[in-house]
Amino acid sequence: MTTTDRALAIGERVERFVRDIVIPYERDPRCAAHGPSEELVNELRALARDAGVLTPHILGDGQHLTQRETAHVLIRSGLSPLGPVACNTMAPDEGNMYLLGHVASPEQKVRFLRPVIEGNARSAFFMTEPAEDNGAGSDPSMMLTACEPEGNHWVINGRKAFITGAQDAKVGIVMAKSTEGACMFLVDLPDPAIRIERVLDTIDSSMPGGHAVVAIENLRVPATQMLGEPGEGFKYAQVRLSPARLSHCMRWLGSCVRAHEIATDYACRRQAFGKSLIDHEGVGFMLAENMIDLRQAELMIDWCASVLDTGNLGTSESSMAKVAVSEALMRIADRCVQVMGGTGVSGDTIVEQVFREVRAFRIYDGPTEVHKWSLAKKIKREWKSSRG
Repeated sequence: MTTTDRALAIGERVERFVRDIVIPYERDPRCAAHGPSEELVNELRALARDAGVLTPHILGDGQHLTQRETAHVLIRSGLSPLGPVACNTMAPDEGNMYLLGHVASPEQKVRFLRPVIEGNARSAFFMTEPAEDNGAGSDPSMMLTACEPEGNHWVINGRKAFITGAQDAKVGIVMAKSTEGACMFLVDLPDPAIRIERVLDTIDSSMPGGHAVVAIENLRVPATQMLGEPGEGFKYAQVRLSPARLSHCMRWLGSCVRAHEIATDYACRRQAFGKSLIDHEGVGFMLAENMIDLRQAELMIDWCASVLDTGNLGTSESSMAKVAVSEALMRIADRCVQVMGGTGVSGDTIVEQVFREVRAFRIYDGPTEVHKWSLAKKIKREWKSSRG
């Protein structure tokens, strides 16, 4: 597994910034249940801008790092839950930047993409719908939000749920169905036609703005703000899907690296029954298993990234990586809590937050079971095909 010189250099700067500048902010009271406040986000991004590590995965000419290079950088941004927020590598912005970079028109890139890349605007992706409405979740074909042409505009109505960062976002990507199929629209936020009903109380707390339930009522969007072509929304979602799924793996791997460091330090310092905790096999073996899972997760990310770098959509590969990495990270986070005992479930370190974040990650971007089901369907299709 080799890393390019430019990725090594960027990764080193990002890691130094996160460890030296960002980590001290982890106890800042502006880190709340629904994520860091907008004031804190702006303060951290100003520091990242000064350090030359803002949006480090996109170069000055707009070129993205390769996925393998991105992994090296994003893992290091994830060493603190606040690192991706500060460096502008956090979801949903990172995935939205990737999508707009590949699909948006030149005019749309200037108006909607540039402010996000520059860290002056956060964005939100409006696709998931409320379960009580029996709307789109893991099955996007169940989408209820509808759009209709009206002159040189489109009118959108519906409800969305778990919309990360909708609160205080300035750029929205709204997905809705038309008679031609799914469509995506770029919208300026806030808009009075997009009303936040409530911000959900969830176990994770790292993403600015939290996760909102939103009502969209007669939203009028100029036709020039449709992303791409009508009816191509699901195809564009696939462009975003695998890289965004994988970048979640990257960021949370970084957090679990840090949690493992904290648990290791605790186990080596803490004494019990006449020796250090790590010298008790029950503890030492858990940390050894963490090492194994960390390396396997890193290798799985690198393998999937290499597939994406060929231009392949990598749908199945990213499903496999998402399952393998999220489950491995859950084991790591759980062991870190267990090794640290009472301290592990307290807010004295970020270990308990990493546990909460990774537990949510097993559901976000597709629950483990949905990915396994999708892979099983692929296995069956290939079996049928092999039999002629």
